[in-house]
Amino acid sequence: MTDYVDAGEAVPHRSLSAVNQSAPATRNVDYDRIVDATSEPENWLTYYGTYDGQRYSRLDQISKDNVRRLAPAWVFQSSSQGLQAGASTYSFEATPLVVDGVMYVTGPDGKVWAIDAKTGTELWRYKHATPFDVSLCCGNVNRGVAVGHGKVYMATLNCHVVALDAQTGEPVWDVIVGDVRAGESRTVAPLIVKDMLLVGSSGGEFGTRGHLDALDVETGERRWRCYTIPKPGEPGSETWPDDGEAWQRGGANCWITPTYDPELNLIYQGTGNPAPDFDGGVREGDNLYTDSVVAIDADSGQIRWHYQFTPHDLWDYDSTMENLLFDGPDGQKLLAHADKNGYFFVLDRTNGELQRVFPFVDRITWGEITPDGKVTAKVYPDEEGVPVHFWPGPAGGKEWTHMTYSPRTGLIYVPVQEVGATATRRRREFRESIPYWGAGVAVDLDDHYGFVAAIDPNTGEEKWRWRNEYPMCASTLCTAGGLVFQGTPTGEFVALDEETGEKLWSFQCGSGHHSSPSTYSVDGRQYIAVPTGWGGWVEGFLPGLLGAAAGSAMFVFALPEN
Repeated sequence: MTDYVDAGEAVPHRSLSAVNQSAPATRNVDYDRIVDATSEPENWLTYYGTYDGQRYSRLDQISKDNVRRLAPAWVFQSSSQGLQAGASTYSFEATPLVVDGVMYVTGPDGKVWAIDAKTGTELWRYKHATPFDVSLCCGNVNRGVAVGHGKVYMATLNCHVVALDAQTGEPVWDVIVGDVRAGESRTVAPLIVKDMLLVGSSGGEFGTRGHLDALDVETGERRWRCYTIPKPGEPGSETWPDDGEAWQRGGANCWITPTYDPELNLIYQGTGNPAPDFDGGVREGDNLYTDSVVAIDADSGQIRWHYQFTPHDLWDYDSTMENLLFDGPDGQKLLAHADKNGYFFVLDRTNGELQRVFPFVDRITWGEITPDGKVTAKVYPDEEGVPVHFWPGPAGGKEWTHMTYSPRTGLIYVPVQEVGATATRRRREFRESIPYWGAGVAVDLDDHYGFVAAIDPNTGEEKWRWRNEYPMCASTLCTAGGLVFQGTPTGEFVALDEETGEKLWSFQCGSGHHSSPSTYSVDGRQYIAVPTGWGGWVEGFLPGLLGAAAGSAMFVFALPEN
């Protein structure tokens, strides 16, 4: 078969004999297997590795003693070039999933690959047809797939959810879940829970109403939809103006994969900023459930409790990032969340009650949150045309990229961005599919830095930090080998000692990191996989590196075989 086919078709790259031997195992990937994912660290079965969002692996072949010998095992070039949908920058932001020796990963612009996880050989690829003129806030990106029931599931920029045959890459079903003409899109990695596929919305910067969908894994039929902006008469609607309009374009989109507690049957979904981002005058009130974690009953789609991190947000402080689940020293069921606003929150995940809150960044000028959770705004764009500077900037003290928890140390390792911004309020009338920011924003070109912070979530104490010249814009990964892996904006991929923060190893990948690494093993050999490729919404978190080396490649590392 020729490679020159219409977008949207699966393209076999060579004989499918290799994938025929292993990919059918995905038929055995179901809810029960994902619940027990920690028992098979040789695989990375779901977005965070496990439902709890800890991004920790029990693999220990690569350790503090031998990591200095780590070297590339293979490199996969994803070949992002030419025109991209949305007339936007792109970035390789995915988390690679690995099931029984086969890697499944998405790239920008609707691409999915199945790759031999041992050799890097492409088994099949799929390209989804996406209109060039889709409205995208923050880059042409996709954060990954879900794998199970013999299928590979992907959400697309033009609001489709596609199920592909895991063996061949051929489409099984394709459903539309949003209105791309209104500025909706999908960039999230789906999550399988029971016999449902969870897919959240994107598009808050265009004044869309956020929601989380649960689809039937076999047919794509919608089981339920949970809106994260209440309509009039629903709980929380009193936090919006009684004008019949603001809530309908209020934001609170769910563009990062949730975590899930099977025992409590609760989905923990982070929500995005309100719209317009910086102009609070058209949306007086706390604006629930924006900038919140909402605990959603998996069977009904009903919100059981919520906690709002930044009421009446005026700084673009999305709270979509992960809500990491862990148990306290006395068995308490806890949830940890490092927010864009610079504060770290620990909640009781059974009821949402605040246990502790503390800053995890060095500079916070926008406002203050006291230990009892009281929020006081201090600096915000409140006068038309008057610039206001604040820390952290709209990319936050931590953006969407993820922290990780090690049960060995009891510490959470947080990638931190120290960068401010200036916002100048510019009131704009709402127009469908037109950016609805309410301000002009300039992120600082200099006076920035970053670090990985090792934080004890039970005390708030920072145990160590590894500082970098630039903000940390990629997810961390930790392993039972005593290592914390982290990519930098200038291309280095580093391994840190989990106990001290000492840098033990690094490799220059040639392009900056803005993705989430994973680890797996095949035939007893452990691998570390990290997508690289600088891009996406660079102007929002590190505009000084807008001209940095671009690229789009998967680097996979392992110890030498002899």
